[in-house]
Amino acid sequence: MESPAIQARQTPLFTRRALVRLIVPLVIEQFLLMSVGMMDTVMVTTAGQAAVSGVSLVDNINQLIIQIFSALSTGGAVVVSQYLGRREEDNARTAARQLLYTVFAMAMLLMALALGFRQHVLSLLFGNIEPDVMDSALVYFLTTALAYPFISLYNAGAALFRSMGNSKVSMFNSLIVNLVNVVVNAVLIYGFHMGAMGAGIGTLVSRIVAAVFILVLLRHPDNVLRIDGVFHAHLRFDMIRRILTIGIPNGLENGLFQAGKLLVLSLITTFGTNAVAANAIANSIAGVVNVPGTAIGLAMITVVGQCMGARDTKQAVTYTRKLLLTVYVSMGSLSVLLFFLAQPLCTLFALTPEATAMAAEVLRWCAVFDLLIWPMAFTLPNALRASGDVMFTMAVSLGSMFLFRIGSSYVLACDWGLGLGLLGVWIGMIIDWGVRSVIFTIRFAQGKWKNRSVI
Repeated sequence: MESPAIQARQTPLFTRRALVRLIVPLVIEQFLLMSVGMMDTVMVTTAGQAAVSGVSLVDNINQLIIQIFSALSTGGAVVVSQYLGRREEDNARTAARQLLYTVFAMAMLLMALALGFRQHVLSLLFGNIEPDVMDSALVYFLTTALAYPFISLYNAGAALFRSMGNSKVSMFNSLIVNLVNVVVNAVLIYGFHMGAMGAGIGTLVSRIVAAVFILVLLRHPDNVLRIDGVFHAHLRFDMIRRILTIGIPNGLENGLFQAGKLLVLSLITTFGTNAVAANAIANSIAGVVNVPGTAIGLAMITVVGQCMGARDTKQAVTYTRKLLLTVYVSMGSLSVLLFFLAQPLCTLFALTPEATAMAAEVLRWCAVFDLLIWPMAFTLPNALRASGDVMFTMAVSLGSMFLFRIGSSYVLACDWGLGLGLLGVWIGMIIDWGVRSVIFTIRFAQGKWKNRSVI
């Protein structure tokens, strides 16, 4: 009698309809999640440019923390997806439970560090910012750090539902997060004039609601990865090791990547408040174009992970190519719109004319190269990660970040270099994209990733 893995190779693991059901909610979810931070930035503009700058600076730190949670969740998703591809549901459920324990423990540690050393962290990274910007940053950091445990549980739960091919749950959860965040923000920022603190509390409340909601749904008896009695901890260190084998390199990659962005941001702060505000708004708008690539990259973890678990590398290659083509079509369309609408979009924010002009300029540059190279630099590596080829992706990402993005930013932006200011920083980022895209494309074509083993 043929094994389940052999049987899986005889038919497509994912039909076109199944891929659509997985990807479309993921795209919507990523738009909704991205808008949480964007809504904080937009709604706090009424409190002044200092509040906007303070919130945007802390959001970059929070993105570092979220990247760590996402990396650990990705490690769990790879392991769970490969077990599901091999039709080993019991092991998949065990791995899912261990993922929740792992991310929650990490979140509690990071929250304690953030609460205890937030003044020191902000002073180290942004010590030369104006006092009113620092005050807003401190308040926003305090309230959002309390949300770390809930963000970690949500990320893990969403990754588990994606592993099951069910992304609708996390999409609806993200909708709830946005509604709660906007309502609480409106009351506290517009009604009580709480500025950055109001935005932070809105984020905290919305993340608590999201975590509770997704944990309740994970208990549903129809779920393949049903998790009961989560508070009765039973640790399986062999499973945790498998998760960390993927999660730690991915976490180092994402964490140090975000740390590199913070180093670049510290350079931007030397250009003044206009540059900081322009960078914040440009990042928010540019993030919209990247949403399809990010969402399909998450789907790629599930799809390629299950293919590798079923030992079907041919399907892994086929699905990767199909998903990349989808990214190019969707991101290409958005990039064209961004190029022509950059200036009108930037005028929607309460920025000075100088900041608006800077934001529009860098967005046009970004639109061109989003269309050309971003998918190969950031979506394609998820196929490698799903196979377990995480050490290679980590080495390439970190090397390119520190050698090209940071190095180029200082040479292009500083007065002792070409003196391009904020534009120089964004061109340095594009150079980093180009290096990554070339190396990851070569790695995928060589096929060495097909021989990796996770379970």
